[in-house]
Amino acid sequence: MADLLVYRAEGEAVVHGGDLYGFTVTEWRLPATYPPFAAALFVPTTWLPVPVLKAAFLAGNALLLACLVARSARLAGRTAPLPVLCAATAATLWLEPVFQTLLFGQVNLAIACLVLWDLTRPPGARAKGLALGVAAGVKLTPAIFIAYLFLTARRKEAGVATASFAATALLGALVLPTATVDFWTRRLFETDRVGKAWIVDNQSLQGLLARVTGSEAPGPAWALPAALLAAAGLWLAARVHRAHGGHRAHGGHRAHGGHRAHGGHPAHGGHRAERGHADRGDRWGILLTAFTALLVSPISWSHHWVWCVPLLAVLQAEGRTLVAAGTALVFTARTMWMLPHQGDLDLHLPWWQQPFAAPYPLLGLLLLAGAAVTLRRHGRTRPDTQPSVPAAPSAPSAPPASISSASTMR
Repeated sequence: MADLLVYRAEGEAVVHGGDLYGFTVTEWRLPATYPPFAAALFVPTTWLPVPVLKAAFLAGNALLLACLVARSARLAGRTAPLPVLCAATAATLWLEPVFQTLLFGQVNLAIACLVLWDLTRPPGARAKGLALGVAAGVKLTPAIFIAYLFLTARRKEAGVATASFAATALLGALVLPTATVDFWTRRLFETDRVGKAWIVDNQSLQGLLARVTGSEAPGPAWALPAALLAAAGLWLAARVHRAHGGHRAHGGHRAHGGHRAHGGHPAHGGHRAERGHADRGDRWGILLTAFTALLVSPISWSHHWVWCVPLLAVLQAEGRTLVAAGTALVFTARTMWMLPHQGDLDLHLPWWQQPFAAPYPLLGLLLLAGAAVTLRRHGRTRPDTQPSVPAAPSAPSAPPASISSASTMR
C-alpha cells in the first residue's frame, strides 16, 4: 500500500512540522502531491502502527466500495437490496481500477462517494455542494463538477461547492501556511512530480498521446486537445442535462414531488423520480463530466477510473446489457499490464499495441463521441433520448495487475 505510506508521511509532516513537499517515501520515492488540507486530514493515520493502519484502510475501502455501488444504483434510478449490494460489491473487486485502489491504499473511492452522494441529493437539499467542495479540496479534479453545476444553472449549489473548496484552502493555510504558499504557487504546476506521463499507468489523454508520439512530454500536442476536450465534454454534459429537462430545481420544484420521469420511459422503470435518484439527464451529465475530468487531467492513473462503477450501473439499469458487458471487459482485462512496460519500453510500443496500452481513455473518448452523435441525431426535441454509449473495445484477459517499475506516483 504505497500510497497509504505517503498519506501517513504527510500526516507526520503536519504533526512534526516537516517539509510537506520535501520528502519521498517507499522504494519508488513517492512525494506528497495533494493540497495541505488533505495532509491535515491524514494526521489520524499517524496514530496507528503501519500493519494495523493497512488493515483498517483495506476494511474502510471495502465499505466505501459498497457505498459507491449503492450510490451508483441511486444514480441509475435503482435501489440495491442487501443481497444484490453484496454481490455487486464482490463483483466490482474484479474491476482493475477498484483492485488497484485497494492494492495501493488510495482514496479514490472516498472521493467518488463524496461527489456522488452530494450530486444525487434532491435539488434544494440543505448545503448541497458542500461535500463536493471538500472532495475538490482533497483532490483537485472533482472541481470540474463545480463547472458542471454552473453550466446547468444550479448556481446556488455551485456557489456552496466553491465556498466549501475555498474553505479547505483557507484551513490548509491556517494549519500549514508555508506549505500552502508552496503548493498553490509552485507544486500545483509541477505535474512531473506526480509521475511520468508516458507510462502505461497513466490512462489520461496525455498518456495516450505521449506513447503514440513517443514523446516524454507532448507539450502543446496535448495541452491544446485537452483544453478543447474539456470544453467539449462540459458542453456535452450540460446539453445532455438540458435535453432531458434536468432537475426542476430552477423553478423550486423537487424531483420527488410528483414530476413524472419523462413519460415513464423504460430506463426509469416507469416510476416517478424519487428522492435521492438522479434523473436521466443529470446521471449522464455527471458521468460525462467525470470521464472528461479523467481524460483531460495530466495524470489519470488506472486506479482513478473507479467511475467505471457508476457507468456500469447506469448501463445495466438502462438495459444495455451487451454494452455493459463490453465495458466491464475493458475494465477487467488489464491489457496495459500485459504489454512491455519496464524502463522506457512504454514509449516504444508498436502501433498495434497502442489501443491495448490505452483502453480507458479510448473508452472515454467513445463515451463522449457517442453522446455527441446522439445529441446531433435527435436534437433537444425528444425528451426520451439519452446519450448513446458506444460498445467498449474488447480486450483479452490478463494476469493480475502489476506495478510499473517506471512509475513514480500512484
